[in-house]
Amino acid sequence: MPASTPLGEYLRARRALIQPEDVGLSRFGVRRVPGLRREELAILAGISPNYYLRLEQGQDQRPSPEVIEALARALQLDDDATAFLHSLSQPTPTRTPPDQAERAAASIEGLINAWRNTPAFVHNRHLDILAANPVSVALTPAFSPGVNCLRALFLDPQMRSFYGNWESVAQSTVARLRGLIGKDVDDPRLGALVYELSEHSPDFSGLWARQDIQLTPPDRQVINHDIVGPIELQPERLAIVGTNGQMLIVCHAEPGSSSERALERLARMATRDADQRVPLAGGQPDRPD
Repeated sequence: MPASTPLGEYLRARRALIQPEDVGLSRFGVRRVPGLRREELAILAGISPNYYLRLEQGQDQRPSPEVIEALARALQLDDDATAFLHSLSQPTPTRTPPDQAERAAASIEGLINAWRNTPAFVHNRHLDILAANPVSVALTPAFSPGVNCLRALFLDPQMRSFYGNWESVAQSTVARLRGLIGKDVDDPRLGALVYELSEHSPDFSGLWARQDIQLTPPDRQVINHDIVGPIELQPERLAIVGTNGQMLIVCHAEPGSSSERALERLARMATRDADQRVPLAGGQPDRPD
């Protein structure tokens, strides 16, 4: 019998978040663990307690879609979490070979660089930034290529003041990582990242244990930029077809708003800084006459 499976771990984690009163059950007896008992969840889902036990212990890893739907209703899962629960009963996705460097397509890099006033970047399923346009980097170095934005979010103290709604962003980002990884939770790259963050951030550890899932775009985010001031942005997430979980993130401001004007200022700053870094043909900086 497997010690644990992604399906069993997810069922246990979500069961612990549901109180008997939440589903119309009376609380009786001594409860040694939080949330619903296995037997209670099985009854709510209309399956036998023994069969549910087999699912949680990993003895049956391929329940029918009907059983998954029944469990999702009993656990009060939303559409994203229900889709994730279905994915846990499917074959594990193919991983990127460890010796193969992951890159964003050149065409995608060209596209985002054409969006002068709109922050846009690409991350992989581990939330490593693969490409970013200049205004994204001007917004925060955490969006620079090579940075893991999850690590920056939890380990860089400046990010807590950068986001006006850090707690909401943190919860959403962890839930988004869960959705991108799916059932491939034994991925070594993921394991190393989760271990590092769990060791250094109690906030991350608590959110990761909840096993929340979010596949839909996050809510508007308020950015506190130290030069141009507060900026309100709406992030949009677009899956890049033909990749193993790469996402294009586009952050736009309300047309005509102060946030849009702030982005325009950032874009001008980013362009000026880039021009100053580019050497002229002779290799010498330009000099005034």
